[in-house]
Amino acid sequence: MGVRVPTQAMPQARDRDVRAKRPPALSFVLRMDTLRRCMRVLTLLALDFVGIWLAIVTALSLKAALLSHLDLGESLHETKRILAFAYLLTVLLFWRSGLYAERSQRPGLARIMASLFEVTLVALGFAIVDGQHFSSYYIFYGSLAFALLYISSLRYVYERGTGAILRAAGYQRRAVLVGTGKHIRDVAHALGDAPHSPINVIGFLSPAPIPPNGVRCLGALDDLEDVIGTERVDEIIIADPDFPQDRAVELVDQCHRRGVRVRIAPSTMEILIHRAEFVPGQSVPLFELGPPVFEGIDFAVKRTFDVIGSSLLLLALSPLLIAIALAVKLSSRGPVLYRSMRPGIGQMPFACLKFRTMYCDAHEHQESLEKLNEADGALFKIREDPRLTPVGRFLRRFSMDELPQLVNVMRGDMSLVGPRPLPERDFQMLEDWHRKRYLVLPGITGLWQVSGRSELDFDDLVHLDFIYLERWSLALDLAIILKTIPAVLMQRGAY
Repeated sequence: MGVRVPTQAMPQARDRDVRAKRPPALSFVLRMDTLRRCMRVLTLLALDFVGIWLAIVTALSLKAALLSHLDLGESLHETKRILAFAYLLTVLLFWRSGLYAERSQRPGLARIMASLFEVTLVALGFAIVDGQHFSSYYIFYGSLAFALLYISSLRYVYERGTGAILRAAGYQRRAVLVGTGKHIRDVAHALGDAPHSPINVIGFLSPAPIPPNGVRCLGALDDLEDVIGTERVDEIIIADPDFPQDRAVELVDQCHRRGVRVRIAPSTMEILIHRAEFVPGQSVPLFELGPPVFEGIDFAVKRTFDVIGSSLLLLALSPLLIAIALAVKLSSRGPVLYRSMRPGIGQMPFACLKFRTMYCDAHEHQESLEKLNEADGALFKIREDPRLTPVGRFLRRFSMDELPQLVNVMRGDMSLVGPRPLPERDFQMLEDWHRKRYLVLPGITGLWQVSGRSELDFDDLVHLDFIYLERWSLALDLAIILKTIPAVLMQRGAY
């Protein structure tokens, strides 16, 4: 006779651990996001294949046309010969760069460009080692140029198209914040202010009572299981750098048993740990945090990028620079260029070049205008500054007065991307921890310019500088430069 299991011993449906093993076919059907992920990866693989194929065909056809013996059949045959290697290499390097990850984690154009440069360098190196000889290396840089065009365009259309479909369908991940204090409000506002944000913050849970902060309170942390069930939560975001470790481990296990994703909004320590190096031979495991400076190969790469980039920009923008210089000269008395002495790397002063935007006696009125300052901290900003000339007001609005700093980059005083150099008046008001940003070359643009500029508090701006120093890469520099263009055209925070 079998033993009857008591009713109270039967597990409740909502307590079932979603990580429990199921038959493979059933698991695939039950988790529809598996199918969605497969379709995403297959679609991106197909788009990249089309982009690589078109790039090689276009490069070979253009070369044949220039040599006056265009033969499409020969170009297709040559493309077929090298396509498999080029495509396999592209997929491997794209995969390493996270370009097939889900939408919220997938990098953008800058990472695509950096990965295609790597593909070209690896392919060129393999060809040389393999003993292949070329009358010219056009196939490499020609294919690279067209691959940048085709793959970025195809992926842009894909991102916009799928994004529009998801928005039309009302797709958003329902998120609950966990933590205490002001950090919850800041994270909630940051996620909610992003245009077409895929995250819908429905409220927060706190291990202890906290004052109202404008975010819906869903209860105490002990209510987590009930909230996940009743609110249909997709992910939990720990938005508290001081959240207890033991509670965090328990929370992660509870969420994973119910198929809920857990994410952490980074604190300063989580940002710093990315450059921590293990110190061996100690009785206690130690990690050393080195200074956030560019040295060795990093400095060589960044400096090479700066010299090439500033040279090309000066050449391309020379007609605009001449026109601005004439406008400044003809509109008011005084020199065309203004040399603002500002602290640079190591707090050593240098002459930061700008097109003159103010009348010649502007410095005499600085003290009397201090009471009108609209910025906090060390910054001095006035929306309707009476010292600006009409031409200068226009140049400031679109940040065109900063263009002569390309010469500073050529000289080695500045970098294309980095912390902005502050005027001497602002520098004297900095706190000691602010001055850590002077460990590297100042930049023409940076995270300030693409994150709101004058609309941000000064401490927030300095924090962005530290994030840039810890996360620097050539891809990040490219991304900031590309994002600076729409930020300037939209005049976000510029005055």
